[in-house]
Amino acid sequence: MKVAITGATGFVGSRLVEKLEQNGDRVLVFTRNPEGARSQFPASEFPNVEIVEYTPTESGEWQSAIAGCDGVVNLAGEPIAEKRWTPPVEQSILQSRRLGTQKIVEAIANANPKPQVLVNASAIGYYGTSETETFDEKSPAGNDFLASVCKAWETEAEKVKAAGVRLVILRLGIIVGKGGAIAKMLTPFQMFVGGPIGTGNQWFSWIHREDVVNLILEALKRPDMAGTFNATAPNPVRMNQLSQSLGEVLKRPSWLPVPSFALELLLGDGAKVVLEGQQVLPKATQAIGFNYQYPTIKPALESIVS
Repeated sequence: MKVAITGATGFVGSRLVEKLEQNGDRVLVFTRNPEGARSQFPASEFPNVEIVEYTPTESGEWQSAIAGCDGVVNLAGEPIAEKRWTPPVEQSILQSRRLGTQKIVEAIANANPKPQVLVNASAIGYYGTSETETFDEKSPAGNDFLASVCKAWETEAEKVKAAGVRLVILRLGIIVGKGGAIAKMLTPFQMFVGGPIGTGNQWFSWIHREDVVNLILEALKRPDMAGTFNATAPNPVRMNQLSQSLGEVLKRPSWLPVPSFALELLLGDGAKVVLEGQQVLPKATQAIGFNYQYPTIKPALESIVS
């Protein structure tokens, strides 16, 4: 295959590039920082990778590179849980996804020949938060800020179908792997002061990075796979269970909770991602027969800290 990827230098994208390279596929890495991307994917190790400089929210020459690709994977977007949600940050979170996807769809529509598939990221924030409800792919959207971002993001992606291109939307859960969310939790546990964040009752709908990447590869290759799929493991856990499992894997105590106000001071509204949560089940993903490498949390954590 020849695959174009935005967000290729990120946590999921970098592993996707590695696996495509291992498979002998050609990869176009779309990036705002070509020097950084070349450093991350040196030609000696990634001979099948081509770096394309682009401005995600603007039309430009970069769009012509989409022609001749078999598939496009759109993972780009400003980080959600790393800054306080001031109005400018909220605008950046929204526009990086809405406009970024709009320009990718524009490039696909104008390409000759066109890619066969767009695999577009979204997030389980689409459903809103709840300690009691269960959500699957047929559940309606929530009404908070993240839900509005996801709706706008997906609305732009849906427009690619008018060009006759297959669309797969992956609503990503919290991705665990070497790095990412779990990396930020490891340090206090290793210092014997680990514990659940907030009440501990909130749901943590997670997925291992290897399973996300394998799901993207399946979406690229399977012409029968179209529509919206939850990229979450089939066994979500509450924060208390996650904390207990992490303590057991690290052989450390897991009793000292991180108070909600400490996270809110640091992240403001962005703390909601961790403090509120939602129980999301991947019914459509399981219905297509996707085989999870890590369906339960403890083996997933063991693979990370081993």
